[in-house]
Amino acid sequence: MKKSAKLSILVVALLFIAGLVAVLIKNQPTQILFYSDTCPHCKIVEQYISDNKVKNYLAFQQLEVSTHPDNAQLLIKKATSCGLSTDNLGVPFFFDGTNCLVGDQDIIKYFASKK
Repeated sequence: MKKSAKLSILVVALLFIAGLVAVLIKNQPTQILFYSDTCPHCKIVEQYISDNKVKNYLAFQQLEVSTHPDNAQLLIKKATSCGLSTDNLGVPFFFDGTNCLVGDQDIIKYFASKK
């Protein structure tokens, strides 16, 4: 096989892989539920998610913040983007891609509105 044919195949393969990566990144949920394993209000939200099968109709990531510093930093970044003070920031905290919800009741109301 000629060198130019091999190069063409390589370029096509790289473009295909780049397109696939772009689709996978685009399809990642932009909504995030931040929680802590030791948070009683987070357990209420988790129970609601389970009982109402929220994951069947709403795609979101769940990130634990108390033992994962990178997740905690992302929580601070999202809160800042919503104009929230990070002085007394707590969980559960839900970022819907634009807005921030803090506390079990507001998050549960949001989930219920998406049914």
